This record gives sequence, C-alpha cells and structure tokens, in this order.
Amino acid sequence: MPKVCVLGGGTGQSIILKGLKNIDHIDLSAIVTVSDDGGSTGKLRSEFNIPGMGDIRAVMVAVASEDSMLPAVLDYRFDSLDSKSLGGHNLGNLILTALTQKTGNFMEAVGYVSSILNVRGQIIPSSLQNLTLMAKMSDGTIVRGESNIPRFSNNIKEVYYEEKVKATREAVSAIMDSDVVVLGVGSLYTSILPNVIIPEIKEALHKTNAKIVYYCNVMTQPGETDAYTVRDHVQALLSHMDTAIDWVIVDNNTFPPEVMARYLEYKSELVTYDPNLKVDYKVLRHDVVSVEDGLIRHDSDKIRASFEKVLELI
Repeated sequence: MPKVCVLGGGTGQSIILKGLKNIDHIDLSAIVTVSDDGGSTGKLRSEFNIPGMGDIRAVMVAVASEDSMLPAVLDYRFDSLDSKSLGGHNLGNLILTALTQKTGNFMEAVGYVSSILNVRGQIIPSSLQNLTLMAKMSDGTIVRGESNIPRFSNNIKEVYYEEKVKATREAVSAIMDSDVVVLGVGSLYTSILPNVIIPEIKEALHKTNAKIVYYCNVMTQPGETDAYTVRDHVQALLSHMDTAIDWVIVDNNTFPPEVMARYLEYKSELVTYDPNLKVDYKVLRHDVVSVEDGLIRHDSDKIRASFEKVLELI
C-alpha cells in the first residue's frame, strides 16, 4: 500500500482527506498546522498555553467513521446567545484542551480522540509548541499572528515563526516513510507553509524519496495571494522549501460570469494557468471542484478521482 502524507490545515486539508480516506489501497497520514490563533482556538491557546487545536479537530472530523454521530457532536459550536462563557467554542476544542490538561500531552490527547472517532489514518500535529506565525511583507511590514496576516492588503514576502520551533518526531517519520506527500489545498501562507517552514519538516521534505504533489487553489485569497497565478503559488512554496515539487494539480473548469462577478466583489479572482510556460514540475489538469449556491468549492469525490490518477502517473 502506498504511504500518503497530507500536509496542511483548515478546510482545504479536511476536504482532501475526506476524499483520500475513501481510497482503500493507501496508508494515510496527515500533518496538521498548530499555529491557528483565531476564534475558539485562539482563546484556548492563550488561556491554557497549548498548541492550536482547531485545524486538528476539523481534520479528525473529516476522516472519522461516518457511521457515528460523534464527529458532528465534536464539531458543534456553542452559540454566544445561549452561553457567555462557552459561546464561540467548539466542543471538540474543549475536549482536546481538557485531555491535554489531564494527560499533560497534546499528542496523547489527539491520539485518544482519534481512537474514539475511529479515524482513517494517523493525525499528527506538526509541533507540540504554542507557536506564533509571523509574516514579512514586501514593504518590510511585520505582521504577528496567523489570523492577522490576511487582514493586511500587502504582498507577503515570507512567513516564519517568532520562536525556535521543533517538529514532532511522528511528523518527520511520516514524511520520510511516505511514497507521496500532498500539499494543499487551502490558505497558502497560513495553512500549508506553517508546516513546511518548521526546520525538521523542511529537512525531511528535502531528504524523503516521496513524490511531492501540490493541489493548487482555484481562487485567489484576499490578503494572501492577490493576483497570484498557479506559477506564483508554486514559487511561494519553493521559496520556503529546500526541495522540488513533482506534480501540480490544476482545476480544468470554466465558470459562469455571474460566479466570477460574485468573487470579484470580495476581491478574489481565478488562479490562472499558462500551459506555455516552461516549468520544472509536471501539471495534471483535472476536475476537482463543484459550484454550489454560486460558490466554488473543492469536491472531495473529485479530489479522490484526481489522486487516483496521480497514483497511476507516478
């Protein structure tokens, strides 16, 4: 069975994993960023000095057994109108915090919840530290905190951590043992790169014999990738990595003008791809998204089909 490791965070990584978990003949693992500092996660990080657990909770829910109500319960968010103290918190975040406090080990807490949810594969935090993501803009401006980075209408030059960061041993092993490492989809600078820039993970990506596959975003993200093309996305990754990317997956859909107009209202536009450009990676154009209620969303079933094609090609 090919060993497949997915690096990322947020909704994008969850969608990829939701598709890949339905491929029977792969051994799946996920390395998840812990630098999230917004919402419920940010409050719990600040109060209990623990890694950001929001993305990990989302990933566990995505790859959990679907014959149980538990995933939906763990993803439940308390309404601030019903409770001043619990309002805005996800139940899963609270449980992970409680287990970390009880066991004294965030990794053990993640493993315990994973076993209860009967998740497919292994969920691995990229680090066990309480991390602060930083961004340096092209004009020299420094922005502190993951949730603050997209709020600046500026071009991001690089992201880095405020503190010295150590990767989890399990994350490094998963990359070294993999046959395929998948990056994306999702926020380039605040979901994918927070994993890649950890020194031991960067080194593992350089040393591994795995093929590196990147699922490129379909639409630009205001505050992070304004006006970015497919090539710009890849170059941003390469500028933070010490290794090449083997395959880039690009969506091959065209969208109605009314859908594009809706995104332009939010200063988001289509990520364009020029097939005439000479690049050092192979490109697979494949249908990976669906349009629902006028919104473009990556489709987990189409992601699965595209990755099965990748496995054939490599």
